[in-house]
Amino acid sequence: MDLKERLNQDLKEAMRARDRLRADTLRLALTAIRRAEVARTDPRHPQHGQPLTEADLLALLEKEVKSREEAVALYRQGGREDLAAKEEAEIAILRQYLPRPLTREEIAAEVARIIAEVGHDFRAVMPRAAQALKGRAEGRVIQEVVRELVGRAERAG
Repeated sequence: MDLKERLNQDLKEAMRARDRLRADTLRLALTAIRRAEVARTDPRHPQHGQPLTEADLLALLEKEVKSREEAVALYRQGGREDLAAKEEAEIAILRQYLPRPLTREEIAAEVARIIAEVGHDFRAVMPRAAQALKGRAEGRVIQEVVRELVGRAERAG
């Protein structure tokens, strides 16, 4: 069962269980997916006519999580703990559909493998690392690890 089917199935189960928060969160995620599908029907879209891949779906869910994390920060600044708690509950629901993020050590191992292949030039390593780890680690963390390991490789040799 692909991710979209799983989201639809879980939405039905949440509706049967009268779990309003879960149902609303899944509806919003499915709406974001539907919008992305409709956007691809536009002839001007760079991926016109192509269906959404699992990677696209995961990227959409990650985007939904990020927007909710930003909302949590803003609600906390405004002293609205009630709304921040609701957003955090939605984040927890959406994270159930995302793969487990890689640890810093796992990222470092992958980056070390890439450095062994292409050398210790940051401009060669970073795009390969970003592509290899896309969806499994945050870009900021990938960049930090690449800078650290490339710097270490340059000093060593």
